[in-house]
Amino acid sequence: MFTTDWKPNKSSPIPLHKQITDFIKEKISNGEWTIGYKLPPQRTLAKELGVNRSTLVTAYDELIAEGLIEGKSGSGTRVVNNTWNLLATTPPPDWNSYVKVGTHKPNLPTIQEINQAEFIPNIIRLGTGELSPNLIPSITMKKIFQQLSYKEITYGYEEPKGLLPLREQIANYLNTIGISASPSSILIVSGALQALQLISVGLLHRGSTVLTEKPSYLHSLNVFQSAGMRLVGIPLDKEGIQANLIQQYKKQQKAALLYTIPSFHNPTGTLMTLERRKQLLDTCQQEQLPLIEDDVYRELWFDESPPKPIKAFDKHGLVLYLGSLSKSLSPGLRIGWIVGPEAVVEHLADIKMQTDYGSSSLSQWAAVEWFSSGLYYKHINEVREQLKTRRDFTLDTLNKYFSDIAVWDKPTGGFYIWLRLLPSLSMRKLFEMAVAEGILLNPGNVYDNQAEQFLRVSYSFASLPNIHDGIKRLSKIVKTIAK
Repeated sequence: MFTTDWKPNKSSPIPLHKQITDFIKEKISNGEWTIGYKLPPQRTLAKELGVNRSTLVTAYDELIAEGLIEGKSGSGTRVVNNTWNLLATTPPPDWNSYVKVGTHKPNLPTIQEINQAEFIPNIIRLGTGELSPNLIPSITMKKIFQQLSYKEITYGYEEPKGLLPLREQIANYLNTIGISASPSSILIVSGALQALQLISVGLLHRGSTVLTEKPSYLHSLNVFQSAGMRLVGIPLDKEGIQANLIQQYKKQQKAALLYTIPSFHNPTGTLMTLERRKQLLDTCQQEQLPLIEDDVYRELWFDESPPKPIKAFDKHGLVLYLGSLSKSLSPGLRIGWIVGPEAVVEHLADIKMQTDYGSSSLSQWAAVEWFSSGLYYKHINEVREQLKTRRDFTLDTLNKYFSDIAVWDKPTGGFYIWLRLLPSLSMRKLFEMAVAEGILLNPGNVYDNQAEQFLRVSYSFASLPNIHDGIKRLSKIVKTIAK
């Protein structure tokens, strides 16, 4: 999906096609659109710029005549030359070839489209997995930063594992959920995503296999695949990942690690039972299979708190536990943590120092203030109430408009409803038609390529009127396609 912040000036005496050729020439001459760059399709760019397609055809024809771009049937239009290259004694580097061979794989195309479409004005984001701006305590956050301005805090780099006062606060917090961890076994990271990045490059070798739930949030990322890993999914049931299959999968796949989201799983919303957590840990211990427990949704429960973390029962240092403030407080703080054996934490801290020299010290001091003042726990109680209201509203709306075309389970916490559409239809077509109607979806196949009939519906981000409007209009689109 192509977006640009430039638009032609329709009141200018300069013809529109000339403004567009100048715009494209500037992109090329500035080196933003390098040789080999594929230009957006004419329809797409015409729509984005708000002009007739014939205007864009004229602009493209001029650029082709000048030898700057070339159109080939089946492969689109590409940049083949640039104005400064015509004067250069040696051609510039082909950045396209560098992009293709980079170690880190690009996001899945649908994920890239979602990331870009999120910034379309007024689009209804029915799948976004983050707190609504209304649920982020911005007034309290401002007060906390004001308070920090009067305190003696450090503004330099922190020690490799992160700010000690913050690690002490997290150790206290972990104690309340059954995890006994000293500050020295905690590493502060820039969100749980960085934790996964550090683990992928710091603890696993290329070609390793990582087991996870099927479907899983992990499939929507390329963090492990870019480090040369392979992901293999184990089916879920109502109680969580089917732990009785782990031994077989580990043996067949020669797995090196298991990744799980036991509390309000992303994308299905499943809450792993206490019995299943214990079974999972016992099986992993027998198989000597290390376990990553991603518990970022833990505090977002509605009626009763979830079972203790798997890490709470771990007496052998088998579990690496991930937590974060991104889902419960603010994604902008970029504060998360890894809890594990000290030797592992020290190794990952060393790699983190090589990567970014530590998470923002200002964010870390703000997090200290949130925990030490008790404001975090007060905020969490308020967020739970708000999310519960949002969940109930979304379920009521689905019952009204989707009862005959989909099935789903009622989540007991977190952000997500895993919706299975009953009519068989093209998810690609549904995604494109929804975007055209101003509705952004998270299709199930980004979490499991076989989950073709699923959508991840989130009640955490869009406003209640938008959730109602989006679901109502989406049901009409589904019924139109299914005819």
